[in-house]
Amino acid sequence: MPKLTFLGHSAFLIEGHSNTLIIDPFLNDNPLAEIKASEVKADYVLVTHGHGDHLGDSIEIAKNNDATVISTYELASYCERQGVKSHPMHIGGAHIFPFGRLKLTIAHHGSSTPDGAYMGEPSGMLITMDGKTFYHAGDTGLFLDMKLIGEMNHIDIAALPIGDNFTMGIDDAVKAAEFLNAKHYLPMHYGTFGLIDVDPHHFVEKLAGNGLKGTVLPVGYSIDF
Repeated sequence: MPKLTFLGHSAFLIEGHSNTLIIDPFLNDNPLAEIKASEVKADYVLVTHGHGDHLGDSIEIAKNNDATVISTYELASYCERQGVKSHPMHIGGAHIFPFGRLKLTIAHHGSSTPDGAYMGEPSGMLITMDGKTFYHAGDTGLFLDMKLIGEMNHIDIAALPIGDNFTMGIDDAVKAAEFLNAKHYLPMHYGTFGLIDVDPHHFVEKLAGNGLKGTVLPVGYSIDF
């Protein structure tokens, strides 16, 4: 059974039977993160898009661990030019890795590096590992195709952005949860800075009002799924 640890903002560590993954590792410059990039041990670094609060410390972590960065073609190629191993993918594509299966989904957002270089499309990620599926929506607004994602995948746990302004707010995230029909939901992309300072407990309460299960996972805490 994989273990999922929330590292703050949209960053998660997934520890499976044989591999460890880190997603969107924004750590060194995140005042709410409890660990630094130098402390991370991971075999793969998954990046949903190029913004600084998601690409974050991916290059440092990949170099420290001889890890492979997995992302969309444009962003994976950018990371490779920074001297790390990469595996390029794109929206709708899936691949079987040593850890399991990864499929990229659409996300309605943008993608550029911190210096402003265009990095193609953003993505969400469906990660199937040790027989369990985790959906990381990335930064996104609500979109109707989330119903298809829910119909075509048995999602054990889904992480949804709730901070508003740059992504879905709480009400739209609750509607996304209804579409996805996952067993369990976690809020992400909230509270790191003022523009996205919302109360994640309101999200969980609204989920419960719709018969859905959610948990506010504090930074540094883990959940098995």
